[in-house]
Formats: sequence, structure tokens, C-alpha cells
Amino acid sequence: MNRIDELFARKESHVLSVYFTAGFPHLNDTVPIIRTLEKAGVDMIEIGIPFSDPLADGPVIQQSSQTALKNGMSLKVLFEQLRDIRKEVTVPLLLMGYLNPVLSMGMEAFCRQAAECGIDGVILPDLPLQEYEKKYKALYEKYHLHSIFLISPQTTAERIREIDRCGTGFNYLVSTYAVTGSAKNLQASVPYFRRIRDMHLQKPSLIGFGIASRETFRLACQYAHGAIIGSAFIKALAGEKSIEEKIHIFVESIL
Repeated sequence: MNRIDELFARKESHVLSVYFTAGFPHLNDTVPIIRTLEKAGVDMIEIGIPFSDPLADGPVIQQSSQTALKNGMSLKVLFEQLRDIRKEVTVPLLLMGYLNPVLSMGMEAFCRQAAECGIDGVILPDLPLQEYEKKYKALYEKYHLHSIFLISPQTTAERIREIDRCGTGFNYLVSTYAVTGSAKNLQASVPYFRRIRDMHLQKPSLIGFGIASRETFRLACQYAHGAIIGSAFIKALAGEKSIEEKIHIFVESIL
């Protein structure tokens, strides 16, 4: 069974997934960050693939991507870093990024190397659902990778049902129609969360964008199986303390 499925079978609420950009703040921080996040009690980790034109990302993640690229991060380097990650880490790991770098590598090569590293799922926000079904679904199944798709407040009920049927792993609920890190008042999205919850979708759901504190995490958990934190965590990686200390302080502030 895929580790993502195992997680949701074991834990039905308050699932905490944390996103960070690979190669940020420093090129070789990727594995130490993953290792420490698991030790701190995070349930799932999304490893961001830096990209030069991240349209859906706010300034915090954009800046982290630019820094990571300047540091020398690439898909090739990332897979080299992750080669032995499963000797140390057991939580589900996902890769999140944009389609262009993946297609430059080749979708099958990407899926094969992801599977060899023990990656459990992939989130490519700019991969159209129909293109995934037609061209790539068989590849994802071959390499036992889940493909997670985003649902926004503007997504129609018909489309939501389609995503729930075609995607695998979980549904990623974007809290607001905006870039990452931009939600100012999560409470305003409650009617949308309630609408999705009342659809009784087949797969579990996690809420992302604008989750930045214990308060917003708990609010999201009232309407979904858990939440995803990205920009707030990347901000927390700045500062004087060690990576390990900053991560533990941040996770303790959420859970």
C-alpha cells in the first residue's frame, strides 16, 4: 500500500503536511530538513521542485525558488540527494512543482527516479487532468505514484467529482483563489470548505494556502482531514538558529 494511503487509513484527522523548497536555504539542506520534520512530528512532507516561473506561488516561495536555483538545485541534483532517503525517513514524501522541468527530464524518467527514491506522490498544478488521464496515468500507476490535483473555490461541482474520481491519494483544497501564502482571513473560506465537506468525496482532503498558525491549522481540520503549510514554514527557516532548532520550534507552534 502507498504510504499516503497508509497515513489516511491510520489517521483520519489533523494530518499535518509541510511543504518546503528543495535546496533552500542552502543546497544541501534538503535531507536534513526532511529528517528533522519527521522527528518533529509532521505526518507528510512535500518537497518543492524550484522553478524560474512559479505562477501559483506567492513571494515567499518564489524567493525560495530563486535562491534554490542560484544554489544549484535541479531535478537531477534533487534525485541524487533523495537517493538514500528511505534509509532514514518513513513518512510519505511528495514532489511538488511545475510541468516544464518534469517534461524536460521526460515524464517516464521522472516517475522512475521518483519511485526509486521512495517518493509516494506528485503534485503538478499545471498538469491538466485530461492530459494526465490520456498520457500519463498509466505511467503513474506503473511506478505506484499518486497524482494529486488541486480544487479551488471556483472549481465546479462536476469538475470536483472528476478530480475526486481521477486523482489519487488525496484532494488538495486551495483555500482561496490566490497565490500561496496570501490568504488573510481563512474564516471567509469556511462556506467553501463546508460545501466540499458536504459533497462526501471519496478521497480525503487537505487544505492548503494561508495555513500559518495553530489557529488556522485547527480551523482547516474542522472541515478536512488536515492541512498543508508552506510559506509560513519557509519563513521560519530564516534566522540565526540551527535548521533543527527552527523546525522543532515551528512544528511545536502548530501542533
